[in-house]
Amino acid sequence: MWRKFIMLCLLLPASLQARVWTGVVTHVSDGDTLWLRPADGSVPRKVRLLGLDAPELCQPGGEAARAALQGLVAGKPVQVTVNFQDSYGRDLGRLRVDARDVGAALVSAGQAWSSRWHNGLGPYAVQEASARLARLGLFADPAALLPRDFRQRHGPCQPPR
Repeated sequence: MWRKFIMLCLLLPASLQARVWTGVVTHVSDGDTLWLRPADGSVPRKVRLLGLDAPELCQPGGEAARAALQGLVAGKPVQVTVNFQDSYGRDLGRLRVDARDVGAALVSAGQAWSSRWHNGLGPYAVQEASARLARLGLFADPAALLPRDFRQRHGPCQPPR
């Protein structure tokens, strides 16, 4: 037990140091995942927006969420603050375009939910509450399913054949 605790303490400072870089969006996969070409000319990177969860493409609202993200970032220079990498090799981080938090903009427009963490309402809870009150986007439908619930019921979206 103590050994695990000590290892966690040693690794924690490294995980808290975010890496910041700039790039241009080359492709938007869905409402919370996109590809960016770093300004330094390195290989394009896949980035998953941290702090929100957009509907799956095959889920009601999925195409609208992707279109909303495209409208905010397509072809624009963006700043990425990467906090982690997930098991799929995607950078997990926050995105800013024109000094605007892209995640906050998506949740405010009702195109995504604030990520639920350990029974908390997540970092964009205020934006989600405002969008719900105004019945914007996803929140116009009181029965809209969180993406994780949608995946549990229907499985992952199948790629087109």
